[in-house]
Amino acid sequence: MNLSKNSMTWIAAGLCWAAPFVQPGGAPRDAGSISISGAFALYPLTVKWAGEFRKIHPEIKIDISAGGAGKGITDVLSGVTDIGLVSRDLTPEETKKGAFPIAVTKDAVIPTISAGNPFLKELQARGLKKAALNGIFITGQITSWGQAGLATHAPVHVYTRSDAAGAAETWALYFGKKQEDLQGVAVYGDPGLALAVKKDPAGIGYNNIVYVYDAQTRQPTNGVVPLPIDLNNNGRIDPDEQFYGNIDQLTGAIAAGKYPAPPARDLYFVTKGGIRNPAVKSFIQWVLTEGQKYVKEAGYINLSAEKINAGLKKL
Repeated sequence: MNLSKNSMTWIAAGLCWAAPFVQPGGAPRDAGSISISGAFALYPLTVKWAGEFRKIHPEIKIDISAGGAGKGITDVLSGVTDIGLVSRDLTPEETKKGAFPIAVTKDAVIPTISAGNPFLKELQARGLKKAALNGIFITGQITSWGQAGLATHAPVHVYTRSDAAGAAETWALYFGKKQEDLQGVAVYGDPGLALAVKKDPAGIGYNNIVYVYDAQTRQPTNGVVPLPIDLNNNGRIDPDEQFYGNIDQLTGAIAAGKYPAPPARDLYFVTKGGIRNPAVKSFIQWVLTEGQKYVKEAGYINLSAEKINAGLKKL
């Protein structure tokens, strides 16, 4: 399954594994059905999980839609869905309302530029320091590549997310800020943001890993490429910072703690007030056990055994 190339098509088409099962008039849900919505970050892997799970349990219907972490939380807390896909830590207010998180995998948000950027080779060799990224995305004081350290006055065009997004919240948290502090032209969804950056040689944005790399070739795809972060602030990307060449290098670096967290983060299945639907419990239990074998091939990072065991205990 080519997750990176097909993600935009799936989301635009509103892919569902089965018809929505919330019954009219507030009737109880079918115990053999699961409804899921939320984070673009977790959507491709959840689709993969659902497909594999239904090979074993074809009697269980699964309805999945993407719409951002904010939608996932809203839907699950309002009872519209059984599971919310959330790509950030929960707030105290959400927890008070009954949000019940279980970490299921890990990924990261990475800065991105167009493959058509005229300074691509130099940017890949030099990277950008955190301070420069802060000046681009937070303060807005950096408006040209020259101000970011390159020998040019060419402008930088900044793009961010318009929807309540875990990726945006996590990227902002890297600078100690919140999503609303991010500068730039606001674009809906991970696929939309990737497309906007792809089409603009002067563009810079940020994306979840699976919207930058192809899950089969393991290489950057869709015309957007990672922009390396100069982690030691020495003006170049040293060998131990060169882990963006393919998805396995990057996820390996994240697993090893070489990439900062945030913007690396855990991804969650969130239910409301615990898990009462037996189909939901069965699915999450499978995700935390047999389903983990699909994590790496899909471009994500496996959780530690400790976190897996903690999730299983919650069930």
